[in-house]
Amino acid sequence: MTTVLLFVAAILGGAIAALSGFGIGSVLTPLLALSVGTKQAVVAVSIPHLVATSIRFWSLRHNIDRHLLKNFGIASAGGGLLGAWLGSRFSSPILAYILGGLLVFAGFMGLTGLSKKMRFGKKIVWLGGALSGLLGGLVGNQGGVRSAAMLGFNLEAKTFVATATAIALIVDGARMPIYFFTSPETVHQLAASISIMTVGVTIGTLAGGRVLARIPENYFRRLVSLLIFALGIVMLSSVAK
Repeated sequence: MTTVLLFVAAILGGAIAALSGFGIGSVLTPLLALSVGTKQAVVAVSIPHLVATSIRFWSLRHNIDRHLLKNFGIASAGGGLLGAWLGSRFSSPILAYILGGLLVFAGFMGLTGLSKKMRFGKKIVWLGGALSGLLGGLVGNQGGVRSAAMLGFNLEAKTFVATATAIALIVDGARMPIYFFTSPETVHQLAASISIMTVGVTIGTLAGGRVLARIPENYFRRLVSLLIFALGIVMLSSVAK
């Protein structure tokens, strides 16, 4: 049953990420952590996450906003790595409460259309990227925070997902060597689960990519906002337990 659940969750996570640019880590990490612990789950999920991100990147590579990738992306990746390093040494539930509240707020603003009145200028692209990466890295959920921040830019659906995917690929490329160097035994012990998740996210990514091409632009922002809102609620609920 655990294997089947993990496989289904991997398909769902891959499909969600194909539509919003995040979701694999948010779905799979807490599920796998129930049986192996959070640190081991983060390492194990990073592999299927990299595979699915690479597939999305290749299929959407022509839709990337290179200016946003260069400025917001690099700052977000740097902030994320710093946040992850700090989070491994200083952890507090207060941070999760703050981030959960921010995600709920960002999702609400997107669902109500109020976010359209808020636009980030080019001068604060670096700042927005660094702060979103730092906060996401501190609590281990960079994708959701990054997508919430990117709602402040006027991007079409494919450009949004493509740019978020390219940024995620940079982060994956930076963190993977660290994981393999510090936790090689985790990869060996969870090889079966990693394989199952990798197959699942691949199926979900390919299926979700087809759906993305058919989503009207006016519905896309609300879909992403709804997912961000839901992630914030889940995060607040998990901390409160």
